[in-house]
Amino acid sequence: MTSPDPLDAELSELRDLLAAEAERTSARISALDRDYEAIVQGMELSSTDDEHDPEGSTTAVDRSRTSALLDSARRQLTEVDSAQERLSTGTYGRCEGCDEAIPRARLLARPTARTCVACADRAPR
Repeated sequence: MTSPDPLDAELSELRDLLAAEAERTSARISALDRDYEAIVQGMELSSTDDEHDPEGSTTAVDRSRTSALLDSARRQLTEVDSAQERLSTGTYGRCEGCDEAIPRARLLARPTARTCVACADRAPR
């Protein structure tokens, strides 16, 4: 009987992390979509001038904030999908900058990582 390959177990763990992240991010996108639609509908039903309301944030600010959060969540889901594709093609866990292996700890902390820490530090921000 052969013993299980540690690399297979590691990849399985990372695959599970990515699947969980995809599920969480998809749920977040759905919730933000509902929030955004509710804000837009509320704006259509309201005739008040919330831009000059001294009581706090405006509906326009809420819409803008929700839109930005939605864009961010969609980008995250794209990154997760890309990482899952790299897993299926066998390129996952290799740095796109230097082609060295990305340390397991980095992948556990950031499963969508495309680069090792050294290359990430060198990247323009």
